[in-house]
Amino acid sequence: MKVALFATCLVDLFQSNVGKATVELLEHLGCEVEFPESQVCCGQPAYNSGYLKESKEAMKRMIETFLDAEYIVSPSGSCIAMFREYPHIFKGDPEWEPKAIKVAEKSFELTEFIVDVLKVEDVGAAFDASVTYHTSCHMTRLLGVRKAPMVLLKNVKGLRFTELPGKEQCCGFGGTFSVKMAQISEQMVDEKVCHIEETEAEYLIGADAGCLMNIGGRIQRKGKPIKVLHIAEILNSR
Repeated sequence: MKVALFATCLVDLFQSNVGKATVELLEHLGCEVEFPESQVCCGQPAYNSGYLKESKEAMKRMIETFLDAEYIVSPSGSCIAMFREYPHIFKGDPEWEPKAIKVAEKSFELTEFIVDVLKVEDVGAAFDASVTYHTSCHMTRLLGVRKAPMVLLKNVKGLRFTELPGKEQCCGFGGTFSVKMAQISEQMVDEKVCHIEETEAEYLIGADAGCLMNIGGRIQRKGKPIKVLHIAEILNSR
């Protein structure tokens, strides 16, 4: 099975270890992974800020880049949710709507792909630590991916899981929201950090780089001992 990796901007620029873990994990599961070098931003930041015309240029580039892929997989629920939005954005465009639909239909968040497409629930991972898991807004509310991460984490040997209080609450990142509404965002992420501390977990796990960057940055600034990892890194642990 051939998989085209959609790395995302944040992984490419700040969390290359997540991209590496994603590739290694998919290869471990028997996938042939390729990285289309012409990929750029999916257009989400500009689109969410109201710059529809400008964001469409990036979207068209991404559609052309991934159009012929067998499967498109990304370690980001947020960015895959953007791909799934493409058909709506290009609705009525005789050239781009059919292409957008084709790309959206074969785009999957990493854990969703493993559980729903590969039909794998135990990837053979082992991680001896206490953890909790942050459910990101876009992944759960827009993609509807809730069970896949939990199924995979449940089968990681040695992992001790505690559910995060207030897990449905936003961490305050929200892309440009954290910049435009910095004071509100800070209060939201502080509340999230307090809930994480309640679990007494050694690690916070998540599936969206933006959330992890936001929460991890706040944890670091507050001097907390909690470590932050992407779920791909946990599932790639042996």
